[in-house]
Amino acid sequence: MSVESVKKFFIENGLKDPVFELNENGATVDLAAKTLGVNPEFIAKTLAFKLKDNTPFLIVTRGNAKIDNKKYKEFFKTKAKMLEHDEVEEITGHPVGGVCPFGLKTSMNIYLDISLKNFEYVYPAAGSQTTALKISPNDIENLTNAIWIDVCKF
Repeated sequence: MSVESVKKFFIENGLKDPVFELNENGATVDLAAKTLGVNPEFIAKTLAFKLKDNTPFLIVTRGNAKIDNKKYKEFFKTKAKMLEHDEVEEITGHPVGGVCPFGLKTSMNIYLDISLKNFEYVYPAAGSQTTALKISPNDIENLTNAIWIDVCKF
């Protein structure tokens, strides 16, 4: 169902379905990069967090970036707290390893780390561990009304 919600998201936005099947599991950045034959930085990693009031949101970063706790706390005014493993699919509609900012079960804020800015395109998951899509960071921004932030290091 999750992959179908991603495909539906693009079609409802007047676009061609960009989702494709991977030959192997792409549940992690390294697996996805190896399967796609690209460097890890080209994988768009989507991380699921929640604020103190339990409001969920997503941050999309380049594959080889890590959350910088100091920058995160400065922006969100709280320590970084990721969704629990069992909360991820319940809230996003996507399983761990397949989370992306498209076709979400729950409406939430999407943030794009500036680590993605210099890429012409990236490969986020597409609702499962065995699907992906190719998209420009600017298209992610426009399609999801994402907000650019600086909370990563690499």
